[in-house]
Amino acid sequence: MAWPALVRSDGSILLGLQVNVGSGDASRDLANVLLAALEAEPGDPVPLGRVTEDSPRLQDLVDVSATLDIDVREDFEFWVDGASELSAEVKASLERASDYAHPTVKLAALPSAYWTQMGEKEYLRWVLPQDEERVLDAFARLHAAGTDTLGDGTRFIGMFRFQGVVCPVWEMPLGTGAAAIEEGAADLNTRFETAVASTEPLSNEERRARAGITTRQVTLR
Repeated sequence: MAWPALVRSDGSILLGLQVNVGSGDASRDLANVLLAALEAEPGDPVPLGRVTEDSPRLQDLVDVSATLDIDVREDFEFWVDGASELSAEVKASLERASDYAHPTVKLAALPSAYWTQMGEKEYLRWVLPQDEERVLDAFARLHAAGTDTLGDGTRFIGMFRFQGVVCPVWEMPLGTGAAAIEEGAADLNTRFETAVASTEPLSNEERRARAGITTRQVTLR
């Protein structure tokens, strides 16, 4: 039902990222419902409370130095782990969610990179922690040199910008699959690390490449 949070019958807490309500500040929204969930009874859904600029942020409540363990699932059965019986309504909800979801695989060669198939196309999205300006400079260098691909048939098509980070995106032919781009992704990572560490001024060609990348950026809110 897209609740912001849920306390399971065993006391474990689920926080939702794609929900129907929000203040526009995802960090404070998640902190708000986490605090509410800690006070809620097992089995209870948790609504979003009043969030202001003085509300705590999620990074104020959790250990941000801890490794983030991403577990990619093929379906949404984890929503109801441990449930002995499922009603027809719940089963239908799980089926609808699975129908809308796109196949997704986390790459081993890159940190925070995910292959996905959407319709008749495949994409790789790589979420980067570095400063946006440094990332733009790095990809301008790679693009100008023709080394911003994952291999034959792949194409760097632009970047998303969201929640303070940037996410470069590549397109590849249908049928490529995640395993086929692992080696190319590892090579790209090596080239990117070199490019993002460079402090040399951009050449004229690199500045033109950077301008082209900037115009193709999409901001997600």
